[in-house]
Amino acid sequence: MQTTIDYRALEDRHASGVYAKRPLTIVQGSGATLWDETGRAYIDCAAGHGVANVGHCHPQVVAAIQEQAATLITCQEALYNDQRALLLDELSARLPVGLDRLFLCNSGTEAVEAAIKVARASTGRTQILAAMRGFHGRTLGALSATWEQHYRAPFQPLVPDFAHVPYNNIDALDTAITGETAAVLLEVIQGEGGVRPGSDEFLRGAQRLCRERGALLLIDEVQTGFGRTGRWWACEHLDLEPDVLILAKSIAGGVPMGAIAIGPRGGALAVGTHGSTFGGNPLACAAARATLSVLQTEQLPEQAASKGAWLLTQLRNLPSRRIREVRGCGLMIGIELRERAAPYLQALQERGVLALPAGPTVIRLLPPLVISSEQLAAVVAALDEVLQ
Repeated sequence: MQTTIDYRALEDRHASGVYAKRPLTIVQGSGATLWDETGRAYIDCAAGHGVANVGHCHPQVVAAIQEQAATLITCQEALYNDQRALLLDELSARLPVGLDRLFLCNSGTEAVEAAIKVARASTGRTQILAAMRGFHGRTLGALSATWEQHYRAPFQPLVPDFAHVPYNNIDALDTAITGETAAVLLEVIQGEGGVRPGSDEFLRGAQRLCRERGALLLIDEVQTGFGRTGRWWACEHLDLEPDVLILAKSIAGGVPMGAIAIGPRGGALAVGTHGSTFGGNPLACAAARATLSVLQTEQLPEQAASKGAWLLTQLRNLPSRRIREVRGCGLMIGIELRERAAPYLQALQERGVLALPAGPTVIRLLPPLVISSEQLAAVVAALDEVLQ
């Protein structure tokens, strides 16, 4: 006799309680589709907070994971490894010129921590400047760079010598950068902060000021990287040359992984001053290699550009007075409402579309880059219905 398990009750009984759970249990995924335990399908416009760029359970990624899991799962970085070496070579070939030294870790927040260490160690300075509305993670250093007080307040005092300037305000940044500034840490498009693109003047100005004053430019592409915005890296839209590029989320097709890529101004961390037990493990490296291959062979950055342009046009033409603004780039789109977004996220879920918030009034769409035209049209129709 088969026993029906109440998965929600089981999670609630044992989980830490730090997550606001939706009343939905997902058990399967393929491409841009997820299924719950009843067999109902959903179009996924969350992608695990932007993780599943190549789609859920892409066959090439699954095959790489299965093969590597039967070969070697873990290998510390004190030893060389074939999959790690090949990933480092293949990833560096896809990065902007000069970013050819890589540190591998397990998440975006770990990558931010590593970037902060590189900046302080290589400049001999301590101050880190970040932007208001920016989000860089929840560990103490990354949290110190994150602006939202809701995340910061319970854990203060945080790491000293962090400050925030208004995003897209080059005059404020000019005033803030001093001889004690080790780095400026910015997103090209603020994700959690409401899908807010940085202006040419601000981002290129930040690069110029960092060069002039001896600070490093740290660009956080945890959410915008790997084709999400229609280019391999969002910094390419503006021809930026970051000193450290921060990567994670979709790097390994759903397997936890993060990385930083360090340019010539980034200096080097001395042996033993940083490390990671699981960073660069063969399983994650094999998954990342397969992900890079899928992104290239299926031309997913180019697909994100064309699909995103179509989606932006359709959304901007929706005849809803509830919409204040639609903004974004590629398949990273924010719909800012004149009221709170939560009821509309629930209404979309009821119609088979999963989306994310980005602040209290923004609906955020981060679908897998493999999403079909028919699925995108269904998303637009659902938004049109719920926002009327």
